[in-house]
Amino acid sequence: MKQIFNLFDFSQKVDYKNEILAGLTVALALIPEAVAFAMIAGLSPLTGLYAAFVMGLVTSILGGRPGMISGATGAVAVVIAALAISHGPEYVFATVVLAGVLELLAGVLRLGKLIRLVPHSVIFGFVNGLAIIIFMSQLDQFKTLNEAGELVWMTGQNLYILLGLVLLTMLIIWGLPKLTKVFPSSLAAILVVFGLVAFFGIDTKTVGDIASIEGGFPPFHIPMVPFTWETLALIFPFAAIMAGVGLIESLLTLNIVDELTETRGRSNKECVAQGTANILSGFFSGMGGCAMIGQSLINVSSGARARLSGIVAAVMLLVFVMFAANIIELLPMAALTGVMIMVSIGTFEWASLRTFRRMPKSDVLVMVLVTFVTVVLHNLALAVLVGVIISALVFAWDNAKRIRVRKYVDDKGVKHYEIYGPLFFGSVAAFNEKFDVTGDPEEVIIDFSESRIVDMSGIEAVNRLTDRYLKQGKKLHLRHLSRDCRQLLKNADEIIEVNILEDPTWKVATDRI
Repeated sequence: MKQIFNLFDFSQKVDYKNEILAGLTVALALIPEAVAFAMIAGLSPLTGLYAAFVMGLVTSILGGRPGMISGATGAVAVVIAALAISHGPEYVFATVVLAGVLELLAGVLRLGKLIRLVPHSVIFGFVNGLAIIIFMSQLDQFKTLNEAGELVWMTGQNLYILLGLVLLTMLIIWGLPKLTKVFPSSLAAILVVFGLVAFFGIDTKTVGDIASIEGGFPPFHIPMVPFTWETLALIFPFAAIMAGVGLIESLLTLNIVDELTETRGRSNKECVAQGTANILSGFFSGMGGCAMIGQSLINVSSGARARLSGIVAAVMLLVFVMFAANIIELLPMAALTGVMIMVSIGTFEWASLRTFRRMPKSDVLVMVLVTFVTVVLHNLALAVLVGVIISALVFAWDNAKRIRVRKYVDDKGVKHYEIYGPLFFGSVAAFNEKFDVTGDPEEVIIDFSESRIVDMSGIEAVNRLTDRYLKQGKKLHLRHLSRDCRQLLKNADEIIEVNILEDPTWKVATDRI
């Protein structure tokens, strides 16, 4: 019995009031987001709501980060929009299932640890980009359809009412915690604005103006697509991109929540949870999704730290859809817009702006570039990938400049070269310039005790250097190569001839060719 319930950490101190109220706040904030993302993807609003329910419930129970919220997201909606338009929702459901399988495999193969390769500058850029996207997405609430069916900015009384209610919501969220933290400020703001609109009969945009959210329990449904190689070839690219985007956004959100709560989540477990949730989402008529940084921050800022808040959010969302749609559709969009604007303000890493002059220029460039790609292309996976590649190239360049050589001739007339720094593709040119093959004595020793041969370029550099000394009729010894370095040379023994001298068993290089 203990193992069955070990899924929930009963040793963790849980504030049930905070968890339940935070979950209720998140449920209310999920509704317009899920509906909007479903419409972006060209799907029924219920597919977004069902995805938010299934994703939120499964990841809250199985996920590696208590307190993190998952649901239908804009990043996933953008990926599947073209498929939904060209082939319809059935192919989307099949794609979601396949994406879930890929995410599940990533967790089983323990690929979640690769998120450690993402530099902090990339995370800053990712977070700032998402904050800007969240803010910009709320600006649509200040637009209305004109007689030609085009979206135009509101004017006159309607704009002033909406703007006033949004500012009131933001003021409550900002000011209430300074007075008391007994009640979540986001939920208090929603309820106050809802009460004012209902009591005074204020005419303003509501959730029901976007779309109806009324529905039943998510129906179990096997995607009606041909089980052929043609179908697999069609949906696999979409599924692979969806899985990549979903895992990157989820794991980066996990890291952000880790920092906020000063605890540590489990990345591989989260991958398994995201995969399981997407598989079930596809079978229960959902559009799939991933972790949501905005809702996660609402949850954490409301005091939630355990799994209960996410479970409450998912269950209450379904309750709203099944039994309280008429009431929820009366919620003023101004309240939810104010909540999300405050989330965007809280999400943005303002401290990153103050460190511009103190951060390396390369890190500033990476941060700005990742933010730019995130905002302009709305492609989170591409933004993170670009940031990681540039950071890796900068790291390689910096290390390439750090290779140094200490030279001396001993009392026996033997020339010694003591190498400092890694020998890899970036440092090969500087390495070759350190040697005076023509002017060196008959015997030369290269000491690698403070260096390592990292890759094939390093091996080729040693090979060419050996050949140069050989043509001069001189002896070249390699000293203090680690066992791993010797293995690199052994694996390449068909293309290199070296005389290895006095090798200890120190661990220097770790990669194998």
